[in-house]
Amino acid sequence: MAVKIRMKRMGSKRRPYYRIVVSDSRRHVSKGSIEQIGTYNPISEEEDVKIDEELALKWLRNGAQPSDSVRKLLSDKGVMEKYHNEKYGK
Repeated sequence: MAVKIRMKRMGSKRRPYYRIVVSDSRRHVSKGSIEQIGTYNPISEEEDVKIDEELALKWLRNGAQPSDSVRKLLSDKGVMEKYHNEKYGK
């Protein structure tokens, strides 16, 4: 099964709010997800990003591929650095 970490848009018109979810890449993101690992609110004063690092690392270890926008959010939180250090033994 091809698994992706991507954002699911929630909220109302002109007030977006995103859930960071793990889902099958062959299904539409709104048709269900495997697990929710975080949230992202771009509208707040300072961009509000909450990510469960342990769940994110678990899914990355199992081969889940993050989308470009999620990869940037994970990098900003330091999750990608932890994953690469763990993977390449630094």
